[in-house]
Amino acid sequence: MSRKTSLRDFQAYLASRLTDAAQGRGAASWLGVEAGGKSWLADLADGGEIVPATQLTPVPLTRPWFVGIANIRGNLYAVTDFSLFCGGPPIIQNTNARLLLIGSRYGVNAALLVSRMLGLKNPQDFTAEAPDAEAAAWGAERYSDGQGKIWYKLSVRELLADKNFMNIGV
Repeated sequence: MSRKTSLRDFQAYLASRLTDAAQGRGAASWLGVEAGGKSWLADLADGGEIVPATQLTPVPLTRPWFVGIANIRGNLYAVTDFSLFCGGPPIIQNTNARLLLIGSRYGVNAALLVSRMLGLKNPQDFTAEAPDAEAAAWGAERYSDGQGKIWYKLSVRELLADKNFMNIGV
């Protein structure tokens, strides 16, 4: 039987890996998430933290993909339904849903609501594919894993610079 790891132990391990990556220590790693039926990869250095999808405070007169504000340990984060933003179905906020806190490296308190975490991924386990010509610059890079599954690489820096992402008002 496989050894079971508690959620607390996993989160502590992941937090230490995120800290190491943000400080430039350790091997390069990617974080895998799922949103809208697509698998995404993000650099660990860009993903500040992963937290359960908490109670969100809705904000009136915003775009449908802007799902609200989250209070994470006293800091407010603007939360985007990443699937809806990408043109997919809205994410169901269940026990698997998570907030991927992004942007703190760039001075922005933003979070992406994702369907679920897919764990840490080693870049060496992926093969570069032709970019998606129809995708935005922040999501055009594609990779395939050993099983031939396509993963999209999220460029947090380019996403935060995207005018559509930053314009939440209707």
